[in-house]
Amino acid sequence: MRAIDYFDKSASLYPNRIAIQDSDSRYTYAEARTLSERIARAMWTSGVKREERAAIYSQNHPAVLFCMLGILRAGAAWVPINFRNASDANIEFLNYSETTWLFYHTHFQEQVDEIRRRVPCIRHFICIDAPASDESSLLAFMDREGAIQPDWADEYGNLDQIMGLVPTGGTTGPARGVRVTNLAWGTMTELAMRYWKSDVANPVCLCTAPLSHAAAPVSFSILAMGGTNVILPAFDAGQVLWAIERYKVTHMFLPPTAFYSMLAHSDVPKFDHSSLRVFLLAGSPVSPDKFKQGVEVFGPCMCQSYGQTEAPMILSFLDQRTAAAAAAGDHPERLRSCGQPTAAVRVAIMDDDGRILPPGEPGEIVARGTLVSGGYFNLPEATAQVRRFGWHHTGDVGYLDKDGYLYIVDRKKDMIITGGFNVYCTEVEAGVMALPQVQECAVIGVPDEKWGEAVKAIVVCRPGEMLNEDDVILHCKAKLGSVKSPKSVEFWPEIPKTPAGKMDRKAMRKPYWAGAEREVH
Repeated sequence: MRAIDYFDKSASLYPNRIAIQDSDSRYTYAEARTLSERIARAMWTSGVKREERAAIYSQNHPAVLFCMLGILRAGAAWVPINFRNASDANIEFLNYSETTWLFYHTHFQEQVDEIRRRVPCIRHFICIDAPASDESSLLAFMDREGAIQPDWADEYGNLDQIMGLVPTGGTTGPARGVRVTNLAWGTMTELAMRYWKSDVANPVCLCTAPLSHAAAPVSFSILAMGGTNVILPAFDAGQVLWAIERYKVTHMFLPPTAFYSMLAHSDVPKFDHSSLRVFLLAGSPVSPDKFKQGVEVFGPCMCQSYGQTEAPMILSFLDQRTAAAAAAGDHPERLRSCGQPTAAVRVAIMDDDGRILPPGEPGEIVARGTLVSGGYFNLPEATAQVRRFGWHHTGDVGYLDKDGYLYIVDRKKDMIITGGFNVYCTEVEAGVMALPQVQECAVIGVPDEKWGEAVKAIVVCRPGEMLNEDDVILHCKAKLGSVKSPKSVEFWPEIPKTPAGKMDRKAMRKPYWAGAEREVH
């Protein structure tokens, strides 16, 4: 089906249910459908073409979802813009992607003014929160009428049509635009409906992670389930705890770094979070010790999925029951796993020569299936590079155990070679995170005359807690052995993050490699 068809099915079944709400307003499915129809009709009247790129540049706001639905209904391609990016990065992507529409929030008016000057391909600017009297407002735009809906649908649901051009994280260079097809998005939605639905008749999902990232597919999947999305403008651990109790939240997605902040918050015991059924972690590997603590604090609702922009959200899934059992001591190693491959994909482990590796042997995680998207926009060589040997290459190193559980070891580019031994940053980070005083940890390789590279841990302690370097190193030697243990430890107030919210190892490594001809082992 087309992406919009999943929402429309829910709107037909549950017209009077609340689809989207925030602290100020509530919108039923019927109202949300009407708003999206008006946006689509205004885009047709203004001459939108099939697969024409339409970007949304906003913090979390109900209109983000209305505009996304309107863009999909119009047959255009949704482009989520990360408001945390530097302006230059967003401008570069908008030019590269040949985006012609921009829906934006007034909070970013200064950046949008710069975009007007530097992105000549954008012809339509619509402000989602401006007063109705403003000619650039979304409300004024929706008053444009006259066009008849183009007949762009086919009997298969336009499977190859691009419903989104989604930027990658851009941690190793300029972001690439992933051509997300209706087929890949539909596969993701149906997998989510199968694996995330739980036993709740009317899910209530708290949207606090940015809707420009993984929170958008999660929110869309909730709409496909006929549930309610409660929008918070940004993540704040205390506000999230309050909102779970206030709205009886059943579903929630967070990246691990935000999850750690919730665990460390002093008010966790003060709030009722018994309504939670699906507390999904995704975006990067989670510390197994913190994952176990999450089960103990929030109950048997903790789960995690693995995916990436090129194969969105749910290549594999570790369900709540398995996670709870592992936390209780039944196969505790599965707390390090991101679950088993989901029903619509094959996942394998491959070496550099294209050989599929047996269980237990680490290599690059590769995938096949309808979840895999249509490659990169206007980048045929980059697309070919990630499609070698007839598989999609994730760039992640991992292994499968004999029961088919997938374990992510690290990103290929993050591996440290010290004295000829391979050390994976995430494994060391998990070891450090086992210390109860630690809130966050990042591990990087720094130059070393003897070993080539040495393992360095950068640690953020929980509020009110203290450690010293010897505490961390001795703990890691006992848990990981001397080769994988950090040779040095620094304590920082926070871990630098990329605009996508992931640890910025490149920024952390830079001062240690300053003056070196190349950052190699």
